[in-house]
Amino acid sequence: MPRRFIKRYTPDRTALKRHRYLRHLGTLLHDENLWHLNRRSVSGGVASGLFWAMIPLPTQMIASALSAVFFRINLPISVALVWITNPVTIPPVFYFNYLVGTWLLGTPTDIGKFELSIDWITTEIGVIWKPLFAGSLLIGTALGITGYAATRLYWRWHVLRRFRDRGGRPKAVRSYNS
Repeated sequence: MPRRFIKRYTPDRTALKRHRYLRHLGTLLHDENLWHLNRRSVSGGVASGLFWAMIPLPTQMIASALSAVFFRINLPISVALVWITNPVTIPPVFYFNYLVGTWLLGTPTDIGKFELSIDWITTEIGVIWKPLFAGSLLIGTALGITGYAATRLYWRWHVLRRFRDRGGRPKAVRSYNS
């Protein structure tokens, strides 16, 4: 795995523990699994980050961090992947989630004339919230499972490739007579 690359952009644990806003979390940030770069921790962080990125909440990063602490998975990766949905990507991603939700619930996709205003959002939120959240939950769950499996598979492939490059053979290939 590209550990050096990930470690280069990961914040320093001791600095986070001393940060004035994070200091009150006490021993929660001391858990080694939140910072380890192993297959279980990283794949869990990918799954959590991808799931929460698809959920239309203003507190995605907090939810992702709390789930990382609860499940004891990689915290920086989980929080960083939430930024897949950023101010540029939110409209197409959430519109796609809305379309999936309308398909899932069997509701019409017509939301009237779109206006980027607070009035339009407050009047239409009552109509679009169910399909938006249903689609977001489905897409978030599917992306989380896919990201988890892809990370585990990539990690295993990478480890086996490095092992073979060093001249080793997997145990299943070795014979007992050699």
